[in-house]
Amino acid sequence: MDIPTLETGRLILRPLALADAPVLQEIFPRWEIVRWLNDTVPWPYPADGALTFLRDRALPAMAAGESWQWSLRRKEGPDRLIGVISLVEKVDDNRGFWLDPQWRGRGYMTEAADAVTDYWFDVLGQPVLRVSKAVANAASRRLSERQKMRLIATGERDYVSGRHPSELWEITAGEWRARRDK
Repeated sequence: MDIPTLETGRLILRPLALADAPVLQEIFPRWEIVRWLNDTVPWPYPADGALTFLRDRALPAMAAGESWQWSLRRKEGPDRLIGVISLVEKVDDNRGFWLDPQWRGRGYMTEAADAVTDYWFDVLGQPVLRVSKAVANAASRRLSERQKMRLIATGERDYVSGRHPSELWEITAGEWRARRDK
């Protein structure tokens, strides 16, 4: 299945491509971006980290239909990547994202998350979306709350910044559609 470009009111979500590596390498390796990502992200981030990630992990998983990853771009500046959002068929962790800190607090990630959540349920036909996050990641929790997800479990998990208390949030396809179609 080809991964389509998605659009929101203010964003274009383009499937990640190898050509995105230089901008990813420029933006991504910042503590405020990586600290709450899972510990598979190398830190300190290597000089070829974005290229290696795209070439060896993201693009093969996308081609295999195991992962759907998009770059976030403002419609006002479509040539500039400002973040990434992804979906993955993984137990208890189906969506992840990050946003360049200069673009936070403007609702962009909520728009992107709504678009890919629609895709998860309406195109991929998944019955439930689950997301795991560090308890201390308040911005991510607020997004889950805005999407009317519910907290279903707590525990601990390893992140780039170490082992921290974590939460597992979920929403079913029926709950999502009821929320969206109001």
